[in-house]
Order: sequence, then C-alpha cells, then structure tokens
Amino acid sequence: MAGSNRNLLVLPGDGIGPEVMNEVRKVIAWMGKKRAVGFDIQEDVVGGSALDKHGVPLSDATMKTALEADAVLFGSVGGPKWDNVEFDKKPERGLLRLRKEMDLFANLRPAKVFDALVDASALRPEIVKGLDIMIIRELTGGVYFGEPRGVTTLPNGEKEAIDTQRYKSSEIRRVCAVAFELARKRKNKVCSSEKANVMHTGVLWRQEATKLHQESYKDVELSHMYADALAMQLVRWPAQFDVIVTDNLFGDILSDEASMLTGSLGMLPSASLGAPDATGRRKALYEPIHGSAPDIAGKGLANPIAEALSFAMMLRFSFDLGTEADLVEKAIENVLAAGYRTADLLGGKSEGVKKVGTQEMGDAIVKELDRLA
Repeated sequence: MAGSNRNLLVLPGDGIGPEVMNEVRKVIAWMGKKRAVGFDIQEDVVGGSALDKHGVPLSDATMKTALEADAVLFGSVGGPKWDNVEFDKKPERGLLRLRKEMDLFANLRPAKVFDALVDASALRPEIVKGLDIMIIRELTGGVYFGEPRGVTTLPNGEKEAIDTQRYKSSEIRRVCAVAFELARKRKNKVCSSEKANVMHTGVLWRQEATKLHQESYKDVELSHMYADALAMQLVRWPAQFDVIVTDNLFGDILSDEASMLTGSLGMLPSASLGAPDATGRRKALYEPIHGSAPDIAGKGLANPIAEALSFAMMLRFSFDLGTEADLVEKAIENVLAAGYRTADLLGGKSEGVKKVGTQEMGDAIVKELDRLA
C-alpha cells in the first residue's frame, strides 16, 4: 500500500470525541507530509450527533461508507442530552451497529504502563512497572446480542427482564485463534477466561479453546481462569498475564479493570477486528476506550493520547506500518517522560510536570515526531 492512499472513515462522535480527534488529525497530517503515508479521509457523524442530524444514531449511508473503508477511526458517543431517548435510538446503538454489521468480533485492548506514569497507577509501582498485557474480548456475541432479550410484564403485573448469554463453537474458536496468533508475536502465553463452573457457555468456551490449542497452537502456552478469579489476579499480580481472551461481558468488565492499572482511561486505545478476506484485509474500527466525558467536553482538558494510540494500532494492524506505529508510540512515551500531563494524569502532583490541555498535548506529540524523524 506504500504508493496509494488508504481510505479512512473518521467518526469523531460526541463529547470529547471531536476534540481528541482534532489532535490525531495533526498526527495523520504529519504522516502524510513527513512519511509519505497518505489517507483519503471521509468524516461523518455518529451517536448523538447523528441522532440530531438524521434521527438515528447511525445512518445507512454512514454504515455503507464504513463497510467500504479500509479502516474506521472512532471518537466517542453519548451524553446527558440523549439520556432519555428510546433504547433503540441511544447514541451507543450506533457503535453497536458498526461492530455488528462490520462483524468486528475481536476487540483488542492493550494495558501498557509507560515508565513515566508508574506513579499514576492505583497499584504500587513494583506491581505495575513494565506492565504490558493485551485483553482480547469477543465482541459480536454473548449476552449483549443473545436472543431472547427484553422486558415483559408478567400476569401478576410484575416486570421481568431477560438477557440471553449465547455462544456457538465457531464464534469462540475464531476469537481464540486471534489470541493465539497475537501471543506468538508477544510472550507466547494465552489465558482463556470464562465461568465454566456455573455457565454452560463457559463450559463450551473452555472446551473449544482447549481443542483449538491442541489442533493448531501447541507451541503457545495456554491456561484457563474463572473470570472472577482473573479480576482478583489483575490487581494482585498483573504481570503474570500476556494475552487474555474472554467473552463479551467479562471482556467489557476485565478490560476496564485493567485500564486502571495504567493510571487513566485517557491513555488506552483499542482495535476491533473482523475476519480476514481473500486478500488478508480485515474490516477494522479503532477507538479510545474512554467515553464521551461530557463533564469536560468543550473545555480543552481531554487527553488525546488514547485516540493517538488508537491511530498507532490502526497503522500496525490495518496497514502493516509497524515502523510508523512505533514512531507514534515512542513520541508519546517521550512526551510523557518530559513531564507533559493532561489533568487526568496529574494524580495530585504538580512538581516536575507541565500541565497541558488537549491542544498542547497534541502539539507536543507532533513536535516530538519531528524530533524523532
């Protein structure tokens, strides 16, 4: 792809989404100017902003563009303005539709602690120093999509809510395969997590993970752990893990827990990947794991690093531009080492740090890219 532009759909969304995306646009522009890595960018609305414009959280036209793009770079959705809209029109449904129709079944959420932020973690420095784990969450099945679901009124007038946890062998095997493949490029360890002690889906998950391991990935070390035990081990001894693979619900919870090991939600990116097509290309969406943070939206306080690291993941996983991805990550590491901090990274400290806003952090990253290049 070195000689041609890559088609990128940018969906800033709501809240702080547009602010952090503006800073990543500076990095994208730098890549085009200094590294000849060009992008044909289309920008559109999603979530609450799409609801305001089109009456739905994701229009059919935007969905079509997403399916045709080489990758989607996403900001955040939601906010108090849309709290009382009907369930099917909530801003978050736009993101769920993207994941479902693009069939983005594997969500990659790294939890990496930069040396400069060791003291920002809620855990002791000796527990989190050098931490680098990857949680892979199954994204299109499980309790968030299983049928039947909904709220009904019983004959006695009492309400009953139903959500169904449902998994097929094929859904389990394909996300576990992503975990094993990724582990081969890391420390070669996979921990598969479920609740096989109380859930039938957990039993099937453990069986299929074990079977796939025996068939194709015997060279990778595989362990199993109940999700509740893993939640405890993540704060007790997180360095024991390399790649963790788990279902949609547990992945949602465990990856949020792991994110706090790093000191701030504003630091963590994610990638959501589909199955490879005949050319090896995967549909993919990249987004920071933080929400729309409506309390600070429009104030220039948001940390753009998670969005920038999401762009780095896009360079790596969608375009095989590992050198450029490394460059972005190194620039961020150096900026943090130089003491630059947005409000979420201060942790009560003021000595030896440079408190900056969203734009200043973005500018510092681009300046460091210039220095590195």
